[in-house]
Amino acid sequence: MIGWTLGRYFSGRFLALILAVFATICGMVFVVDFVEMLRRTSNIEDASTGSVALLALLRAPAAAEQLTPFCVLFGSMAAFLDLTRKLELLIARAVGVSVWGFLVPPAAIALLIGVGSVALLNPVSALMKQRADKLETEIFGQLTAKEAVPDVWIRQKSVDGDVIVKAKSMSGDGSRLTEPTAYIYDLDGRFVAQVDAQAAQLVDGAWRFERARVLAPGEETFTSAVYYVATNLTPEQVVRGPVSAQSVPFFELGAEQRRTEAAGLDGTSFALQFQTLLARPLLFLAMVLIAAAFSLRFFRFGGIAKMVGGGVVAGFMLYVATKLVGDVGGAGLISAPVAAWSPAVVASLLGALALLNQEDG
Repeated sequence: MIGWTLGRYFSGRFLALILAVFATICGMVFVVDFVEMLRRTSNIEDASTGSVALLALLRAPAAAEQLTPFCVLFGSMAAFLDLTRKLELLIARAVGVSVWGFLVPPAAIALLIGVGSVALLNPVSALMKQRADKLETEIFGQLTAKEAVPDVWIRQKSVDGDVIVKAKSMSGDGSRLTEPTAYIYDLDGRFVAQVDAQAAQLVDGAWRFERARVLAPGEETFTSAVYYVATNLTPEQVVRGPVSAQSVPFFELGAEQRRTEAAGLDGTSFALQFQTLLARPLLFLAMVLIAAAFSLRFFRFGGIAKMVGGGVVAGFMLYVATKLVGDVGGAGLISAPVAAWSPAVVASLLGALALLNQEDG
């Protein structure tokens, strides 16, 4: 069993290298995004270099968060290779510490970083991304008021079925539509009616169409001063439109899923994102096991470059598999917990099996 002093020393080495890799990736993301933003704003007179730099800075954490598994992988491989090159792991083995003993510190660090990334990095990066979206709208001169945007489209589900609403414009608070047309379908997906009106007001639990003309298949067209269509939408949801699960902080995913489902929309993406974030510490642990399986070869045996390349390929394949299974889960073909946890569980088992075969086989 590894001692406290040696364990603390290994933990510090792994933590420092993983954070260094993360800082490097953040810097690279910032520089690349900053240069791209400068190119895109070259013809915009009001876009200052400072505002563009702030935009790139606000966007960097959200992009870097997606690459945190590679930060753990590359940082762990660098730490293992450095400890092996300096014969520190050889000395640890000589005093009776097995590979499972000196894997305890990096595994604990990986789990700790995983929890920290979920509890701290994700909420901060999501809030910064929301601020970046607003700043990007201001810089590029896009219209921030919905009333100036033509052909507003709103889709909803309610107790009566699906409704698609097209309007010429929408008020800034999302409570009133101008010249709306509603296409109403029943619960079985059959077209029921088309409602044309001069305006529509969002009231409690319904759209109130004013001076409406209703066209229904097989029925005579009629007009009505007021025509109501049930809805679960709120003015905030109408203005905001569909929300990406990646832009919602971890602690708000459950509430956002409930609000989305209360509006009659599919909340699978929020459930999947929640489970994916919960599984992130285990995914980081799998990256450490992969790094160990491909980085513990002694330098005097040669073949280090091939081993490191194999570790990078294995980590990349795990990342791709995670994304593919996540897409399958997002499509509803498998449950969100299975889609989120299965890649990390399988990768952890395979990494442990590789180490068992390498060290004890």
